[in-house]
Amino acid sequence: MNEDREQLKAALKELVIEECDKDVEPDEITDDEVLIGGPLDLDSLDALQICMAVQHKYGVRIEAGPQARKALRSINALSDTILEHRPG
Repeated sequence: MNEDREQLKAALKELVIEECDKDVEPDEITDDEVLIGGPLDLDSLDALQICMAVQHKYGVRIEAGPQARKALRSINALSDTILEHRPG
């Protein structure tokens, strides 16, 4: 499972870069880096894009509000949310 989590985190970094149109390399994003309002300068529209992409790709719906704030805190938090709520 740990290997799956590492692969998921790498895929999520790619997803964030692609969905938010950021010009950074995946290895420049740390697993604990603050996503929204952090060094990547992501905003609420980026958060929405990430949530929509996660739902499409992983089948996990991230509700607005406290759940989204918790899930989008970092790559680690986002991967934990997906692993916890992923169907099947």
